[in-house]
Amino acid sequence: MKRVFMFPGQGSQYVGMGKEFYDNRAESKAVYELAADVTGLDVAALCFEENDKLNITEYTQICMLTTEAAIYAALKEEGIHCDVTAGLSLGEYGALIASGAMSMKDAFAVVRKRGIYMQEAYPTGGAMSAILGLDADVIARTCEKTQSELRGAGNAAAVVSVANYNCPGQIVITGTADAVSVAGDALKEAGAKRVVPLKVSGPFHSQLLCGAGEKLGEALKDVTIGEITTPYLANVNADYVTDPTKVKDLLVRQVSSSVHWQQTIERLIADGADEFVEIGPGRSLSGFMRKINRDVTTCNIDKMEDFVNYVNR
Repeated sequence: MKRVFMFPGQGSQYVGMGKEFYDNRAESKAVYELAADVTGLDVAALCFEENDKLNITEYTQICMLTTEAAIYAALKEEGIHCDVTAGLSLGEYGALIASGAMSMKDAFAVVRKRGIYMQEAYPTGGAMSAILGLDADVIARTCEKTQSELRGAGNAAAVVSVANYNCPGQIVITGTADAVSVAGDALKEAGAKRVVPLKVSGPFHSQLLCGAGEKLGEALKDVTIGEITTPYLANVNADYVTDPTKVKDLLVRQVSSSVHWQQTIERLIADGADEFVEIGPGRSLSGFMRKINRDVTTCNIDKMEDFVNYVNR
């Protein structure tokens, strides 16, 4: 058996996430306390109590990562480890923790800043849409054509590209709102089953976030990247990261580059991975797994019941 720990990105957050772990596992509670110490935020309250901040990127990211790290800490305490790890977008920081490349303390500090930088980078005029039921190459070519045509017609600021290769039949596009809308119409004509505008606060994983990546690079200068004791795969290229000196550049590029999640999972399966454990709120990655490959074992650990069932399996 070759086990993968995989960590989701923002979008799966909900009020109450992680509370059962906070209440029942001392090591998980300590993770929330560490996140509060590092960021100056009452992360537990943001996660557990009704509030209007949880869905705002600068808070979502630290809350999601803290919850993922808290569940991971409980698994680690039970002696359950992975052979390889990966995470989608924000979730890559969960994988960095599990890989040994980054301490929880550093990951929390960086992600707090990452959320702010991404929130501020392009506060208005950006958009993202999920494209369902269309070939990824068709989507990528249509985005390129749309951007080129809009710029040729005088809209020099037009940007539209692929943000996430999630799974077969679900690709997310990102960019300026006008370009994403035009591309969405063209993709419907090309045969997309649905084009679903996403409720997001910015054009994430597009070139419009390059400024956020530059600021993130500055924040990473003070971070020590440790030895990678458990292999992990990067979003930018769906490849293993073995050289600690490459980690920071990959994280900078990730903010404004496509997330190659489907390719990451396919690479892991080709390399013999056969058990995939989603750690964190929701079931988004488990849902993608069903469309990528149904022949491998997949489970998610979101609530205490999931955790108990997995530990006692």
